[in-house]
Amino acid sequence: MEDLVKRVLLVEDEEDAREIISHYLGKLFDEVDLASNGEEGLAKFLEKSKDEVYYDVIITDIKMPKVDGLTMLEKITEIKDDQKFIIVSAHKDEEFLFRSINLNVLSYFVKPLVVEDLIDLLTKIIEDIKSNQKDPRVQINDTYAYDLNKKLLYDANTIIYLSRKETLLVDFLIENRGEIKDNDSLKIAVWNDNTTADATLRTLFKRVKDKVLKDDFIVSKKGRGYIIE
Repeated sequence: MEDLVKRVLLVEDEEDAREIISHYLGKLFDEVDLASNGEEGLAKFLEKSKDEVYYDVIITDIKMPKVDGLTMLEKITEIKDDQKFIIVSAHKDEEFLFRSINLNVLSYFVKPLVVEDLIDLLTKIIEDIKSNQKDPRVQINDTYAYDLNKKLLYDANTIIYLSRKETLLVDFLIENRGEIKDNDSLKIAVWNDNTTADATLRTLFKRVKDKVLKDDFIVSKKGRGYIIE
């Protein structure tokens, strides 16, 4: 499996500091995005998030023009509550520290920055990323694979388009691969209740199975339910 792309966003209003830090970041990360204030940083985060792409860590100053660093962090956390941050600032203001308590701030470096200390922390973060990363694409059989993150079914590199309910059905069976799931649990997974008619569930299965006729991977266990083995 190829390594997943590692991304970092640096938000720093001082041009010299931005240039020096970004130079070192380029040695550790595959993608390094730069912003000169919190407004630009938030815009770059939002642009990435449209495609459900996120930074492994965001490094930011605090006192910046237009939008300060902590306001940016708070807005980003509203969208992605597990986003990781590192603060690099000339100020260690108690108000800033108090506001950052509920944010996922990994460390707070006071300027002048010792770059080696930042690099040591980032190296540990990248090691954690590598140890925790998983290939999001699960091979179902010789023909089909399923991307757990994007919720997409593939035949090689061709997407097999599923409706929302078809996706919920396939996703549930894959997440519980190797387990027979009865009609009630399937109905709850797809419709969020178990009062849907059995005929409706069978129709949904038929629609999915018609799309994977080449190498059908859903097995019906008579009287018990369905399974992806």
